[in-house]
Amino acid sequence: MGAAITIMALLFVAFMVLGVYATVKVAKAAKRGVDRTIDQARRTVEDTTLRAKSLGQTGASAELAQLRLALRTSMRATQEALHAGVAEDASLKESLDLFHRLSGHARELDDDLRRLEREPDRGHVVARLPELRRRTQQVTHSADALRFAARDRARRFADDELTSLSAQIDMEAGALRHWTDADTESPVAQPAAERPQAPAAAPAEPRTGEQAGTAGQPQAITGADPRVTSYPWEKTARPETTA
Repeated sequence: MGAAITIMALLFVAFMVLGVYATVKVAKAAKRGVDRTIDQARRTVEDTTLRAKSLGQTGASAELAQLRLALRTSMRATQEALHAGVAEDASLKESLDLFHRLSGHARELDDDLRRLEREPDRGHVVARLPELRRRTQQVTHSADALRFAARDRARRFADDELTSLSAQIDMEAGALRHWTDADTESPVAQPAAERPQAPAAAPAEPRTGEQAGTAGQPQAITGADPRVTSYPWEKTARPETTA
């Protein structure tokens, strides 16, 4: 009896621990989802604000907004391209590591640009603009180079695969068309003395209409054509109505 009580207590404790663990995991996952949503909303608001400043203002303020917007747009596009490609091409991992290092410089640059947006001394801002412009162009050029190279690599792999597939299909199509008429060729004529005497032919049975219509026609080369996969370009056949 005591052993049963001990087992029940241990099971109860185990269920409690599992319940707490599951609750913590769910709470962390929910928090991560909320954080991602908040970050996405904040980035959207910042991008909208920068676009408004770059179009609605003039001078140094407008140029600062344009530099920040160009920097953020280039880095975000490169990050998405590399993260999407590394799942299928492991060789992009080194490119992703380089991008992470570049992200550190981009973050420092964005912080400098943001601080200058609040700088009251317009002369100081104008004096810093050439340096900030050069740094922004350098970072965006590097980010664009990584993104374009990753896309060119993915496109090259896709082209190579399509070329190989086309060659295989051409070979298969040629094999499907490679038939001979050896079975339908007439045998070589033999002398009358060497020919075996054929038995008397039995009276021909009357042909039905279907047999008469198909007599003398060659057999079509047919094969199984199972349609187990649907594609976006296929049209769904409409059911025939009996009305």
